[in-house]
Amino acid sequence: MLQNLQNKTILVTGGAGFIGSNLCETLLSNNIKTVCLDNFSTGKRKNIEPFLNNKNFKLVEGDIRNLEDCNKACKGVNYILHQAALGSVPRSINDPITTNNVNVSGFLNMLVAARDAKVTRFVYAASSSTYGDHEALPKVEEVIGKPLSPYAITKYVNELYADIFQKSYGLDTIGLRYFNVFGRRQDPNGAYAAVIPLFVKQLINYESPMINGDGSYSRDFTYIDNVVQMNLLAITTNNEEALNTVYNVAYGDRTTLLELTTLLKEHLSKFDDSIRNVEIKHRENRVGDIPHSLASVEKAKKLLNYNPKYDINDGIKEAVNWYWENL
Repeated sequence: MLQNLQNKTILVTGGAGFIGSNLCETLLSNNIKTVCLDNFSTGKRKNIEPFLNNKNFKLVEGDIRNLEDCNKACKGVNYILHQAALGSVPRSINDPITTNNVNVSGFLNMLVAARDAKVTRFVYAASSSTYGDHEALPKVEEVIGKPLSPYAITKYVNELYADIFQKSYGLDTIGLRYFNVFGRRQDPNGAYAAVIPLFVKQLINYESPMINGDGSYSRDFTYIDNVVQMNLLAITTNNEEALNTVYNVAYGDRTTLLELTTLLKEHLSKFDDSIRNVEIKHRENRVGDIPHSLASVEKAKKLLNYNPKYDINDGIKEAVNWYWENL
């Protein structure tokens, strides 16, 4: 899959973040020239420390809200994997202006810089939040509802801008609607930590995870290696029909929050049996949360030959092993 990239240079924006650093690691392990653009607002320097002495790695410390930084990072680049964004629905509700500045203005800067640098293809992190209030399951790419948060609006605007840049300037794009990604290097700390690393940290410390609602809400939890696979397929595909559209990036199965905590306890108790006895607590549902999320991945399978290798159990096993070693 990656033979065609041996003499190419790939820019990963947000390359010091959770998903971005995993992409950088995979590219570098295949001897592909990799540029990382990050301002370290949410990314971590420790995530890219192992790469700093690699001759194929270049770090550009900069902000996608600054067009000059974007232009600098795009110089000599063939493909872009745009991961830089401010995630989190609650964060966007608390501070919609900053979320918009990063996710919309920053995204537009990157598109302009990619266009001016004559980049071959621009692959970007979209979001399952774009499905909004559309209730039908599974989610199929062509049917969305109204957004339920400022974050969701920004990610939908990304898709609209990407479409216009292809039509107006001929820049090929692919949007990847991520569904609840988890795995190694996902930060368990901070006010906006994702549910899996947060629960893992709490269980390891014998603290009670707090479930929003009764625990019946469900998500299509997606292990990081499935996401890496989709990004690589998106930049290497030669299928013209596969370009200039969006794809769900998921496993195609859903897990309730109660099932998730049971699974986490099961895998963590192999290291420390007393974790089985940690109590699970509940609180009110969160504003902007949708009850259920489940992706159809048929489009990705058909057009990109996507074949997700990790279901929730296999992914949790890998993630828990990593957190036990690194927390």
